[in-house]
Amino acid sequence: MRAGTNRFGVGFGEAYGDYPVAGVAGALAQVARRLIIGLSLALIVALAVDRPSGAFVKGVVATSVVIVMVGLRWAWGRLSARWGLRRCYLYPGGLVLTDIVGRPRAVAWEQVAALNTLSGQSLFMSFHRFEIVRRGYRTVAFLAMGAQPPLVAQLLGRAAENGVR
Repeated sequence: MRAGTNRFGVGFGEAYGDYPVAGVAGALAQVARRLIIGLSLALIVALAVDRPSGAFVKGVVATSVVIVMVGLRWAWGRLSARWGLRRCYLYPGGLVLTDIVGRPRAVAWEQVAALNTLSGQSLFMSFHRFEIVRRGYRTVAFLAMGAQPPLVAQLLGRAAENGVR
């Protein structure tokens, strides 16, 4: 690694922090996970109220589905953070985005022409979409999942400091 560079080989300085991001597949996975959990919980309530034959076994299966879905979400969050998958690293000189296999894509603040944002909040999905329009390069788009993820304030603040509107 060259002197003055980070682990991605980009000389942006010391990192302000790293934050989880997602793509379209991550957003659809969130919708599917919430839908499956919601349907499983509705089935558990219906089984408790109606008490058909085999209700215990059906309830155990539905409860297992909920536990597995929550466990998979927790495990993916831990593993992706540890391995640096689907992350946004903020630096004074720009930002680095990693994809699903950890490949980095660096964006310097000098390249950024505009930062477009879009927010969506619903029962099944809440996200903030960022679209970084770069001069002479392809546009970079990613999602910060959640109602108020910490990436939103940090990214908008760093962009404003560097004259990006």
